[in-house]
Amino acid sequence: MKTVLVLHPGQMGAAIGAQARRGGVRVLWCPGDRGRATARRAAEAGFEPAPDLGQAVAAADVVMSIVPPAAAEETAERVAAAGVPRIYLEANAISPRRAERIAALFPRQGFVDGCVIGPPPGDRVSVRLYLSGPQATVEAIGGLFHQSAVETVALGETVGGASALKMAYGSYQKTSRALAAVSHALAAHHGVERELLAEAERMAPSALAEPGHLPGVASRAWRWAPEMAEVAHALRAANLPADLALAAEEILHRWDPDKDATDLTLDEVLSHLRDPSGED
Repeated sequence: MKTVLVLHPGQMGAAIGAQARRGGVRVLWCPGDRGRATARRAAEAGFEPAPDLGQAVAAADVVMSIVPPAAAEETAERVAAAGVPRIYLEANAISPRRAERIAALFPRQGFVDGCVIGPPPGDRVSVRLYLSGPQATVEAIGGLFHQSAVETVALGETVGGASALKMAYGSYQKTSRALAAVSHALAAHHGVERELLAEAERMAPSALAEPGHLPGVASRAWRWAPEMAEVAHALRAANLPADLALAAEEILHRWDPDKDATDLTLDEVLSHLRDPSGED
C-alpha cells in the first residue's frame, strides 16, 4: 500500500487526498498547530494523524504540498529539514522561479512541480493535476489517482512548467473576476446594475454576466490575492507587464475579512470593495 502525506488538508488538499484514498492509498497528515477546521476535514476524509513531521516524511512515498502560495516555500523548507522525502510534489500556485528554488531543496529525481486547475474533486466534479518532472516520478504520482476524479497530465520534465501553466491560467481567471466585481460595484454606485447585467448577458459567457459567483470569489480571495503576487513575479520574469495582476491582488485583499464566509450577499461583497477612507 502506498502512503501519501498531505500538507495540509485545506479544501483542495483534503479533497485530492480523499481521491487517493479511494484507490487504496494510505493518507497521513500532521496535526501540529493546525486549526479545528483542518482537523475536521482530515477526519472526514479518513486521513491518519502522524506523530510529527519527521516520522510522516519517513513513512510517505509521496509528500504532497497544497498550501496557500505564501506558505509554499516555508512548508518545503520544513519538510527538507525534517528528512528527505522519496517524492515531493509541489502543487501550489507559485511562480516558476519559486518552484525552481523549492526544487533545489530536494533530490532532482524526487521532485515534481505541479498545479491544480479546477474545483475540489468529488463524486461529480473532476480536477486536473498537471505535473512536470522526471517521467518515472510523474508516473508514480499518476498511479495514485487511477480511476479517480483527479486527472493527472504530464507536461514534460522541466521544473516550472506546471507552475507556469497555473500562473497563465490564474492571471486570466482571477483578474477577470476582480474586474467583474469592480464593474458591478461601479454600476451599483450609479444605479445601473440591471443595464450592466443586460449588456453582459449579450456578450459571450463571461465573469461579468455571472455576478452571483462573486460572493464565492470574495470568500476565497484570501487565497487568490497571494496567487496574483506570484503571477506578477512570473510576468516580470518574462519581461511582461505585471500591472493588472498587482491591481487584482489589491482588489482581492479588500475581501480579506470575508475569508471562507458562506453567507455573503452580493451587496455586501460589492460594498466591501469600497475604500472606507472615501479616497478612491
